[in-house]
Amino acid sequence: MKQHLCFIASLGVYLFGLNAAVDAQQIKADTGGIAIGGSVTGSTINIGIPPEQLTALVRRAADLSETQKKVIAKLEGELDINQRQIRTALSVLGENDIPPERLAAKLVEIAKRFRDLQATASAQPGDDPKIASLKTDAQKAIDAGELAKADAFLADVETEQRRALDRFAVNAAETSAQRGEIALTRLRYAEAAKHFANATAVITPGSIHEDKRINYLDREATALYQQGDELGDNGALLSAIERYKRLVELMPRERVPLDWAMKQNNLGIALWTLGARESGTARLEEAVAAYRDALKEMTRERVPLNWARTQTNLGTALGTLGARESGTARLEEAVAAYRDALKEMTRERVPLDWAMTQNNRGTALRDLGERESGTARLEEAVAAYRDALKEWTRERVPLQWAMTQNNLGIALWTLGARESGTARLEEAIAAYRDPLKERTRERVPLDWAMTQNNLGNALWTLGAREIGTARLEEAVTAYRSALKERTRERVPLDWAMTQNNLGIALRTLGARESGTTRLEEAVAAYRDALKEYTRERVPLNWARTQTNLGTALGTLGERESGTARLEEAVAAYRDTLKELTRERVPLQWAMTQDNLGTALRDLGERESGTARLEEAVAAYREALKERTRERVPLDWAMSFGNEGVTLMLLAERRRDAAVAKTALSQINEAFETMRNGGNAPSAAYYEAQLPRARALVARLRGR
Repeated sequence: MKQHLCFIASLGVYLFGLNAAVDAQQIKADTGGIAIGGSVTGSTINIGIPPEQLTALVRRAADLSETQKKVIAKLEGELDINQRQIRTALSVLGENDIPPERLAAKLVEIAKRFRDLQATASAQPGDDPKIASLKTDAQKAIDAGELAKADAFLADVETEQRRALDRFAVNAAETSAQRGEIALTRLRYAEAAKHFANATAVITPGSIHEDKRINYLDREATALYQQGDELGDNGALLSAIERYKRLVELMPRERVPLDWAMKQNNLGIALWTLGARESGTARLEEAVAAYRDALKEMTRERVPLNWARTQTNLGTALGTLGARESGTARLEEAVAAYRDALKEMTRERVPLDWAMTQNNRGTALRDLGERESGTARLEEAVAAYRDALKEWTRERVPLQWAMTQNNLGIALWTLGARESGTARLEEAIAAYRDPLKERTRERVPLDWAMTQNNLGNALWTLGAREIGTARLEEAVTAYRSALKERTRERVPLDWAMTQNNLGIALRTLGARESGTTRLEEAVAAYRDALKEYTRERVPLNWARTQTNLGTALGTLGERESGTARLEEAVAAYRDTLKELTRERVPLQWAMTQDNLGTALRDLGERESGTARLEEAVAAYREALKERTRERVPLDWAMSFGNEGVTLMLLAERRRDAAVAKTALSQINEAFETMRNGGNAPSAAYYEAQLPRARALVARLRGR
């Protein structure tokens, strides 16, 4: 019986702004939630230092070897800041526990902050001697990499300036903003936002310095966004959204159309980031509206690359919405948006951005393909991922290469699950093993765990079609590996997803063994998953896990003399159908109908009447409304064969020769389809039913 396994794909969006610290944010999205990754632009920066060496520098910032001192000297030239500042930057990275894959991007970000500080922390015309002296001291501290000392000097400057606020309002605001820049350099985004807010508050609205006030507000919004995006602070995201909405009002379309459009784009990103974390879709709808507004001014003719980047962002928001809806309209729009973006974001012009958009297009196509009966969209998705890999190479951008290999594996796995052979599944397994060469547990623990989970999915799908259990054992190992990093405390929904998948693999193994240990373990894994996969929080994942729990309980019930487990299984399936409706997820609805039929059949075998058996036949026939032979031949064969086995039981009890003949025909057809399709275990099951069906037909004919 086919089960549902969850996966993760990866997307990207672009952030614009006068003072935006990043150009793009890479997002990893799955059916159970959103996990935020690093900056695509930052992660592709080459500073000439391998990630491993950079990690070692951060860990030993105060006690460097001679070799590491030489690396520091090299960085001095690459980053255009002095060695004392580099050491301070390394300390900041260590204090903030930045993941290894993002160290290079953050180091470049901090270096830029230092250069900006050196340019701005200088005496202003009209400063009195005391303030000028304090600013000189602050500059010296910045040059020495002593950021805390520089901040203290500027705090004194701020105090002095506020004493003469009417006269020095603009200078006081600039000092607050400089403190904000120091906080950003230390990756203290919430603190930076407060300083920028102070700078904004100093300047009277509508004064001759209105442009400066708007600039500080924009910098505050960017700092709040980084706090919310990078540190999971939803309150900061809400504040960023409010600031961006105010900026849109302060920068009217009629006066500054392109600036207005950029703020609409940034508003869209903040809305999308928060909306991806919420169960509703209101924020995502707002994000789509904001991107569409941005495109009214950010036209292809006027700013072609920014138009293309906003098209990419629009596609990402539409794709996130589409993944939550039963229809395909949003996903079709997402694909169209990505295709538009690629008209300007060409491989020759911006190869890395082109690759990112190809990756995103592949994910939207894969989501579409999962909902359609054919495989054309899935084949397109595979082609899009392979295109992305032409530029996102392992040598050039190892983590982006690994991400796209992972996504390629998902598309191949989805294709393989629909096809009768195993070639695609073997390709998927290879595609997952490749990323693990770069997505190591030490380097990117959660991405490593994600790929281990996906590898487990492919191994399980392949193992379910083979006679032996080696692949299934490998799948269990992969899931258990994933759970070493995907803990309930750290990533509760991802933990629940992998617990669910582990349960599937254990149940499949348990079905092939004589004991019940694996099945009991599977039930425990599903019940664990349901502690976080609640109906209120993630209704579809709750329903899928209920289905899987029902399957494990049903298999246990088959081996026990009583009916309690089977009754529990039936209840679990009926619960599932409250959320897994035919309109919403037709193939999963059909799978659950098939599983419900099997539990009812097992109950019916133990009862004297035929009511349960008749209910089982009705459930299988419901399943066959969506599980057609043309659409999913192996799933069709399963439900058709299961109905045949149930009809055989009914024919025995009713002594009905015509029904017995129909049962034999269905079981035989299911056997041949499974055998020809390469599903050996299912073929063996239906083959074992044939002698009994033939004997029944012969006996009833001879009556």
